Amino acid sequence: MTNRMHCLLDTSLEFLKGVGTKRAELFKREFNLFTYRDLLYYFPYRHIDRSRINRVSELETEGAFMQFKGKVIDYTNAGHARTKRLVARFSDGTGTIDLVWFNSTRWVEDLLSRQREFIIFGKPTLFNGHWNMSHPEMLDPKSQQNENQGLNHFQPLYNTSDRAKKSGLDSKAVSKIMAELLTQVKGHIEETLSADILQQHHLLSLGDALAQMHYPVSLASLQQATNRMKFEELFFTQLKLLKLKLLNTKKIKGHRFVVVGDYFHAFYRDHLPFELTGAQKRVIKEIRADLGSGHQMNRLLQGDVGSGKTITALLVMLIAKDNGCQSCLMAPTEILANQHFDSISKQLGDMDVKVAFLSGSTKIALRRELQEQLLSGEIDILVGTHAIIEDKVTFKNLGLVVIDEQHRFGVEQRAKMWKKNTIPPHVLVMTATPIPRTLAMTLYGDLDLSVINELPKGRKPVQTVHWFESQRLRLFGVMKREIELGRQIFVVYPLIEESENVDMLALMAGYDNMSNEFPLPRYAISMVHGKMKSEDKEFEMQRFVKGETNILLSTTVIEVGIDVPNATVMVIENAERFGLSQLHQLRGRVGRGGEQSYCILMTGNKLSQEGRARMNAMVGTNDGFEIANVDLKLRGPGDIQGTRQSGMLDFKVADLVKDEALVVYTRTLAQKVLEEDPDLQMEKNRCLAMQLQKLMSKGGFWSMIS
Repeated sequence: MTNRMHCLLDTSLEFLKGVGTKRAELFKREFNLFTYRDLLYYFPYRHIDRSRINRVSELETEGAFMQFKGKVIDYTNAGHARTKRLVARFSDGTGTIDLVWFNSTRWVEDLLSRQREFIIFGKPTLFNGHWNMSHPEMLDPKSQQNENQGLNHFQPLYNTSDRAKKSGLDSKAVSKIMAELLTQVKGHIEETLSADILQQHHLLSLGDALAQMHYPVSLASLQQATNRMKFEELFFTQLKLLKLKLLNTKKIKGHRFVVVGDYFHAFYRDHLPFELTGAQKRVIKEIRADLGSGHQMNRLLQGDVGSGKTITALLVMLIAKDNGCQSCLMAPTEILANQHFDSISKQLGDMDVKVAFLSGSTKIALRRELQEQLLSGEIDILVGTHAIIEDKVTFKNLGLVVIDEQHRFGVEQRAKMWKKNTIPPHVLVMTATPIPRTLAMTLYGDLDLSVINELPKGRKPVQTVHWFESQRLRLFGVMKREIELGRQIFVVYPLIEESENVDMLALMAGYDNMSNEFPLPRYAISMVHGKMKSEDKEFEMQRFVKGETNILLSTTVIEVGIDVPNATVMVIENAERFGLSQLHQLRGRVGRGGEQSYCILMTGNKLSQEGRARMNAMVGTNDGFEIANVDLKLRGPGDIQGTRQSGMLDFKVADLVKDEALVVYTRTLAQKVLEEDPDLQMEKNRCLAMQLQKLMSKGGFWSMIS
């Protein structure tokens, strides 16, 4: 029976009545739907309530489908040739509305000559102060066929495309095909949740839920079906992540770092640049427990900009050195990797720890030398870009991989790091972008989570203001004041060149404006953008780092990867064009010294509601987690940190913002299930095991790769 069910749902759509080869090709090309199962999960974006009869007198706004019951009072033909149309005056006793048909109106005239009483259905629009409805659906209120025509049901509306519509596959056609599909698969849909879970949480069966998602008998049944599908998506997401975490812990052995020795203690005693915060000490303790467990560590380290993640990572790398292992730190850009290399080298000082740097621009001769030193174990810490991932880069005994701003690396790239050693290295993933709880729980639910939620002592919070273009002279005044005090300034632009389509101040135009306001020789300006050659970019950046220039004009290449404690002002032009997380990252480039720093958000005078909400959030708080939560609510999870590319958040029904409580609850439930039955071998959990196996095979073991 199981195989028959499986085969039926995996049948190609071309074999479904009403589809055929051409329509199957359309489904495939336009909607990425191939099988009965795919179509079954192609849910309507909304339903029209066909059970309610509206009143014409209720009409207030356009845009909604409505249904009226009444009589056609009279009708006339208007226009001629190409503009010919038939207009009928319809009344339900509370008001009148014009019904309009264009061209091919003979069938309407035939219908109106026989009958005048109808239920009409369509989308009313306001034209010249009078309500009208184009090409309404006309039903006979006395006919028994109304049941079949969907009068007493909720009519599904499906997303379609212009190409599909031209080929006759509009929402109505999809709806008809869906009705046929539901008839065919009834009784052939396997349950995925155990009877215990269904009963305990009062959930519909999967078969009933899928049917009600498309053709609900009431609003209450649609809500029940939606709840079941949300539960399904979130529960199995958490079950998959936790199962992978369990496999990680049980089956993947890791280096056992039992020694916290001379290198760690010497650095802690003699080279630590500042006293560790309580949060840093807590995180190091959590990491040490992982490193000594004998299992591979997979830990996500979250910390706001400037919270001290890099020094924490360095201490962990010294533990690896104490245990005879090498470490590598991988960053997404050469600028950021260089900064890590410089700061780590400087902090280690005269300690007997060899640090090396590798990037795509490293010369071949130096690469060969580095490779020899890696294989001999002479290099203790390798810092670099994605160049580290290359197959020819091999280590003597790699024990720890630190990945900074990990969202910028693809899963396949990170997977290659596992092959760098016989025993998989411990993995510490770092991000300066605080991730909302539900997003972290869903995207990184297989990783252990550590959070550094304190800033080092002596740091003053950055003051953030939002100014409009009309306040530019005020901006120049602040910039000149700070430069007179010996400080430096970042100015960030969203574009490199003027665009005819986007009305914003671009970098090149900004450079001209700034040069006029801050002329040589009194002031010096650097400029950096993504289209520059690496060496030119590095030269300009270093001029600013060394204090040779007062102002650095840049695109978002400085979002991460430049640390200039003397910079006290961050000006963000056209700030409304940036996402909240990006704005927060940019703000983090200042406030790294002991002086009061400022972030000035410049926008046009006209702002959208969302744009204003972003500016208010930035002015209102410096807390990265609050910022991240606002960002999640405004933009949704798919647009934050490239999570859409991961394939992890392609939920059809669940919403991480609205369903936060359900995310937390389903994770707790999944934990309980696995605590009782880690291998899902109990009879009651057979259906869970089968569904999980499908998800594992479909999605692969991507999640095991940090």
